[in-house]
Amino acid sequence: MYTIQTAGQAIDLIKDGDTIAINSFLSLNNPEALHQALLEKFLKEGHPKNLELFCAAGFGGWDEHLYAEPYIKAGAVKCIIAGHYKSMPAAMELAREGKIEAYNLPLGCLSHTLPAAASGKDGYLSEVGLGIFVDPRLDGPGLNSISKRELVKLVHIEDKEYLYYKTPKIDIAFLKGTTVDPNGNITFEKECVSVDALAMAQATKSNGGKVIVQVERVSHLFERPRNVIIPGILVDVVVVDPKQKQMLDTVYNPTLSGDIHVPPSQMNYWMGQLKLSGKRSESAVNISHEIIGERAAKELKKGDIVNIGIGIPENVGRYAAKMDILNDITLTVESGGIGGLPAPGVAFGATIGADAITDMSQQFDFYDGGGLSICFMGGIEADRNGNVNAHKIDEMIAGIGGFANITFATKTVVFCMNFMAKGLEVERAADKTVTIKKEGQIRKFKKELTAISFNGKRAVQKGQRVLYVTERCVFALTQNGLTLIEVYKGVDLQTQVLDLLDFDVIVSGDLRI
Repeated sequence: MYTIQTAGQAIDLIKDGDTIAINSFLSLNNPEALHQALLEKFLKEGHPKNLELFCAAGFGGWDEHLYAEPYIKAGAVKCIIAGHYKSMPAAMELAREGKIEAYNLPLGCLSHTLPAAASGKDGYLSEVGLGIFVDPRLDGPGLNSISKRELVKLVHIEDKEYLYYKTPKIDIAFLKGTTVDPNGNITFEKECVSVDALAMAQATKSNGGKVIVQVERVSHLFERPRNVIIPGILVDVVVVDPKQKQMLDTVYNPTLSGDIHVPPSQMNYWMGQLKLSGKRSESAVNISHEIIGERAAKELKKGDIVNIGIGIPENVGRYAAKMDILNDITLTVESGGIGGLPAPGVAFGATIGADAITDMSQQFDFYDGGGLSICFMGGIEADRNGNVNAHKIDEMIAGIGGFANITFATKTVVFCMNFMAKGLEVERAADKTVTIKKEGQIRKFKKELTAISFNGKRAVQKGQRVLYVTERCVFALTQNGLTLIEVYKGVDLQTQVLDLLDFDVIVSGDLRI
């Protein structure tokens, strides 16, 4: 039977060395009261310490003062296993400096380890991750020299290769819902996503751990069975925080939870109510990103089922709305949203006007099985073979997120990335003529990559169609590697494309201007 306790009392359940699983998706579903109480206890008593944090997505708000970041920075955490790090600047810095163990694995694979753990399995088999950084034949999931755990193994079954991902052993689950009913059942009516709440609670109980759920309110009415996300039999402690936010320090947005359904004609308005992530929220419109987003959106066809990534690809959703084609396609988000329009920036993971919101692992079942028609993903750098690095550059560890699963079996993969970076200035005239006013200092198409997030050779073998859309040209992936298929009006083919590549590229005989 569950009990209602204060956040401080709930934190007393945590012992030194415990593994805490956090059911968050970046800034969404973060139980702020629990994080704050853990910080206060650690600063006062020096305990709990040597904690391990597990989160399939990530649990940051692009600010080291939010959520788990303060107690990570204070020294309470010894290890983090997560799919995404860029939203957690303090954790990312400590990992870079080698002060904590840190592991980065594909978001979908981490998500799938939770149902596996719930059923008592020690691991989860997947082809996702083969031929990219997490493959132990390449880099493996460790992000620094002290991160040496064997979390991923290469195995062969009936002459076929798989990766075996170890399941987490969870001592404490941090979850966030909206309402608890008299039987301890938890509903999520104000939440943007459910992430993997049920599987995480089940996995925790399977390991003999404690499930702590933060909610906004207590109801004296029994909830409809189909509305329950976490059954009361799985809940140990409920912490009531009437002031909890839907995300960050924002007012409640009813379009993200489904209280208001948004028609396509209103998407542009609601998109304007949300901030972009990180420093992009303070930046002026980036013309090169606008060009990329508009060109990439032209790949959409009626009936497509789509995923749009964070960063530059967010512009594809905006142009789809402007092109009035949202009625003809179905957009999805890896966190579980189906239909509507993916929210940008700090709200990424939420969906404006969703038709349905599934658990995250169920969404990745669909993705891994080839359910997506097309996806639009960002990229840091690419090579002549079509390999893409989207998660690590120099000393910055962004994390792979859902990228590996999303690109694994999708029929058409469109990478949205600048051709040049750092200092690039671009103008576009009314007739769509592109002018490179100031060239960027960093080449994005290179001979060798820092890390591999997408394997071009495997994509060709699987028959995927792959495009690389930039602010000045478009490449396609063929059996011979990258092929230049399109150059924009106003761009000089030789001096502004070919001369700036680190390798020779095939130019299509049907090159389009």
